[in-house]
Amino acid sequence: MTAPEDALLLGPLLRYVDETSAAVWVETAAPGTVTVTRGTASASASTFVVHDHHYALVELDGLAPGSTESYSVAIDGDRVWPPAGSPFPDPVIATLEAGRPLHLAFGSCRTSVSHDEKGNRTHGVDALRAWALRVAGQVDPADPSDPDLAPDRLPDLMLFLGDQVYADETTDAMREFIEARRDIEQPPWTELQDYEEYAHLYKLAWSDPANRWLLSTVPSAMIFDDHDIRDDWNTSMDWRRQMEATSWWHGRIVAGLASYWVYQHLGNMSPAERDTDEVWARVRAHSGDAEHDLGPFLDDFAARVDQQPQTYRWSYTREFDMQARLVVVDSRAARKLDPDDRAMLDDDEAAWLDEQLHGDVDHLLVGTSLPFLLARGLHHLEAFSEALAQGAWGDRGGRMGEKLRQLVDLEHWGAFQASFQEVARQVMEVAAGERGRAPSTVTFLSGDVHHSYVSEAHPTHGGPVLRSTILQAVCSPMRNPLSRNMRFATAVLSYGVAGPMGRLASKSARVPDAPLRWTYAEGPWFDNNLAFLRLAGPSLRMWWVTGEVVDDHDRPRLAKVESYELDEAGNPSPHESFASKVRRRVRRRAKDDAVRER
Repeated sequence: MTAPEDALLLGPLLRYVDETSAAVWVETAAPGTVTVTRGTASASASTFVVHDHHYALVELDGLAPGSTESYSVAIDGDRVWPPAGSPFPDPVIATLEAGRPLHLAFGSCRTSVSHDEKGNRTHGVDALRAWALRVAGQVDPADPSDPDLAPDRLPDLMLFLGDQVYADETTDAMREFIEARRDIEQPPWTELQDYEEYAHLYKLAWSDPANRWLLSTVPSAMIFDDHDIRDDWNTSMDWRRQMEATSWWHGRIVAGLASYWVYQHLGNMSPAERDTDEVWARVRAHSGDAEHDLGPFLDDFAARVDQQPQTYRWSYTREFDMQARLVVVDSRAARKLDPDDRAMLDDDEAAWLDEQLHGDVDHLLVGTSLPFLLARGLHHLEAFSEALAQGAWGDRGGRMGEKLRQLVDLEHWGAFQASFQEVARQVMEVAAGERGRAPSTVTFLSGDVHHSYVSEAHPTHGGPVLRSTILQAVCSPMRNPLSRNMRFATAVLSYGVAGPMGRLASKSARVPDAPLRWTYAEGPWFDNNLAFLRLAGPSLRMWWVTGEVVDDHDRPRLAKVESYELDEAGNPSPHESFASKVRRRVRRRAKDDAVRER
């Protein structure tokens, strides 16, 4: 039998998948038993309740490595997924296989607005949705002969690197929901207030049919960034004190972290990690008990970890055979903000990351929502602002530095110099072969900054000889482009004299020299885009795609933006000249403008 269409409110999301197991997450309209069936394998889980919302995580085990089979979801025996008459292919669960080339997708920063002409005019084409339509066979790519636009198989993992939802910059649809519940003239105005509003925000983000199908068939892993909670989250102690003095911040951070555990973090964990997780233990104890709402427990948990971040770890790792280790780092909640002891990561988190940064794999991937290697000009400006705020130029300079870093979001790794220097040294030790066999690459995967690029890093003069290529790859945004003025400002800080000027400023504040120097290999570019990474032995290939409106705003075609490649010897492919890139982007921009005018 088939259940009513609204029995499954959200999902299924395919989350943690390895060689023999898979986890499927759902939100349901009512309590029940959720069953996932894949071929001859079947597993069930009872729902649990959080603030009157019902969820289940179904764990399948005993799957065959390297196998791909379609699956279905039922609630109390009635099938709810895939929906009857769906234009999309049946969802599949594809398990990992040792030795098979690893294929990842990654990106960040995605707002949820309509996919019509109005939405595309204000926020551009949703790159995630454009790719979903392409791989579902709903549209043809811009260049059918390009294998990057017509892949032979789906990625093994899709890594979302922050700002999956925007709790502070709400859309019209979210504002309508908020206004129907409370007075938007009172704090927190049109920003999110509680768990109920977060639940609706996730529904808006993940319910578009194309994206919903994609999330049901490609495994995903996630980490938060500031807009999942609020812009500049944990920038500094002054920022935090300002927030905690408001009437609404406590409710926001509690709802944000509690809902993050349910909607995002739960699916990040492996079966072994869930078995030792304090929240999951409570969930399992009360699954199937519709009368026991876990909302108060999760609220208490969220309040505790906000004040005592060392009591819970949001960071995690994924091992992909000997090909790759993915280390996903919480660069928001675990910060130390004491002006005399500032750090991007608290002592426990820093020690954990230190343990994860070692070789003996072909590729070490470090996922951090904030780019570790910003444009050099921006990096030096952030280092300067931190030194200024710390009193390098006295009390007046300190006040100016604090205003500057809050005004222009100077709170990336460069603004936490002690942490930057420490992690840079650790990464160089990995690349030099001092922490096990040196990998072919150490690659940072990041988002946040609303422009994308690839940077190559090298030791400063007199540094060690590195056996690994150190890279920074950024994909941002999936759908939330910068204004033209902000694009210009970013470009100024990325090229020309901004780098040397920033370095002089940081020198004037006695900021230590960085142990690495880095330059753009590709970029920056500002399209809404989604990035892909393919690893095969020591070789690495990355490419970025975007959506283009040709005839139908609702059905954009997929086009390539940029690519980057390292061969088996670790040599990068020849880079396109900057002048050629400018000419190509001008042509593409002119074509896009012509489409919009039509």
